[in-house]
Amino acid sequence: MATSPTNMPEASPLGTHFNFAQHLIECNASRPAKTAYIDDAGSISYAELAERLRRVAAGLLASGVRREERVLLLMHDCNDWPVSFLGAMYAGIVPVAVNTLLTSEDYAFMLANSRAQAVLVSAALLPTLQEAMKKVAHEVRTVIVSCPEGLLPEGGLALEALIEQHQPLAHAAATGPDDPGFWLYSSGSTGRPKGALHTHANPYWTAELYGKAILGLTERDICFSAAKLFFAYGLGNALSFPLSVGATVVLMAERPTPAATFKRWVDKQPTVFFGAPTGFAGMLAAPGLPAKHQVALRLASSAGEALPADLGERFTAHYGVEIIDGIGSTEMLHVFLSNLPGKVRYGTTGWPVPGYELELRGDDGRLVPDGETGDLYIKGPTAALMYWGNRAKSRDTFQGAWTKSGDKYIRNADGTYTYSGRSDDMLKVSGIYVSPFEVEATLSLHPAVLEAAVIGVPDAEGLTKTKAYVVLRPSGQVTEEELKAFVKERLAPYKYPRSIEFLVELPKTATGKIQRFRLRDLEIPAT
Repeated sequence: MATSPTNMPEASPLGTHFNFAQHLIECNASRPAKTAYIDDAGSISYAELAERLRRVAAGLLASGVRREERVLLLMHDCNDWPVSFLGAMYAGIVPVAVNTLLTSEDYAFMLANSRAQAVLVSAALLPTLQEAMKKVAHEVRTVIVSCPEGLLPEGGLALEALIEQHQPLAHAAATGPDDPGFWLYSSGSTGRPKGALHTHANPYWTAELYGKAILGLTERDICFSAAKLFFAYGLGNALSFPLSVGATVVLMAERPTPAATFKRWVDKQPTVFFGAPTGFAGMLAAPGLPAKHQVALRLASSAGEALPADLGERFTAHYGVEIIDGIGSTEMLHVFLSNLPGKVRYGTTGWPVPGYELELRGDDGRLVPDGETGDLYIKGPTAALMYWGNRAKSRDTFQGAWTKSGDKYIRNADGTYTYSGRSDDMLKVSGIYVSPFEVEATLSLHPAVLEAAVIGVPDAEGLTKTKAYVVLRPSGQVTEEELKAFVKERLAPYKYPRSIEFLVELPKTATGKIQRFRLRDLEIPAT
């Protein structure tokens, strides 16, 4: 089913020359003393942010990195992250922001794939980077270390020293809106990650179409994102969106555990929190959940995976605050389908964000009617240009003006969309599609269940049957048969899991997504 787009930008208003870092500097020229970022060590104002990023731009150019060459950004969330990322963009250099939770093998691949000429790295991650650098053939010219704490490689340079040694670059590179701005690697659960190339204009459009128009962010907001800056979701939450309106951002280097998150909620009083369903579930189940009067939240956002209705309803009941659930992707940079403040339909992913057009297509490529499952395709101004060095995957994903999401959805009569799983995770049981997410969401409604994952396993005759892996809450107690009956009472009988196995934890990617392929690898034909 196709949607009717509204507010779709027909022609770019950005002109021939557009540099996203310069754009953000101009957005905040009138508020130099306003706090831009607060990290674990201190804060910087908008004037300091502009000054420091322009000095980084000058330092990178002076080190020999040229326009459109890549620099790897391997850094924990801190004030140096946006300074480094925007500094590179200001100089016309392309930052490649990468996950801080990976292995040296992963970084070796990313260094080789991007041919990064320099690396901006947190001191704590330097040993892993050095191991990765031993595994690549090309030479990295410069290693620049954030918060070095005396841990500098031979020939390396402290970021603070780089900033002190160079005067601010006088003018931003004369980039265009469609010029390469930065890379993000996809976090796919199988195979090598794919480097998605985004333009200078892409983060501008995510801020205009979602940060401002849907979330209604203003300079009065204090934003705090559990999703880190290296994620597409986190980059919008903690950089593109707040800096486009002059808001303040709270950054946290450590893992977003419930305790760490609660501490920031109470101490820093953010007004907007960006999380993911797994995180919301953990927080609602954790001791020490702050009371409503202890926090200043006016809005919460969720993405990364579909939000079970029960989680949203319980969060709202506790805080009187809506969770705005949406879906985005690395390829589209941020959310393109979302619930709306004041108009939330928990259990659905909401409506298309104005500025994007959506289609649901069947296996034959034709549009499917409302109520039927189809593959989700998106058309909008924030799509990546391509996957670097991967023509086959680029052609499969970026199909003309349309981007293939890999997700399956149903369009409901009221125009909302309900998630039905990944295209490669959908199960066909007795000739009928079964959404693993629907079964998982139902299992998660049981008070003893913390989270669940559902896969298809072959029976003795080679027919697909559903199996659930379940993680119980610390004090939760329930039997396999009780859970089966619980699902049967709430879903069509054919959808209940034929077997259930209890685990201490589910295997997940570094981004927190369930790795169903690892669960499948455990399986042998059931009897």
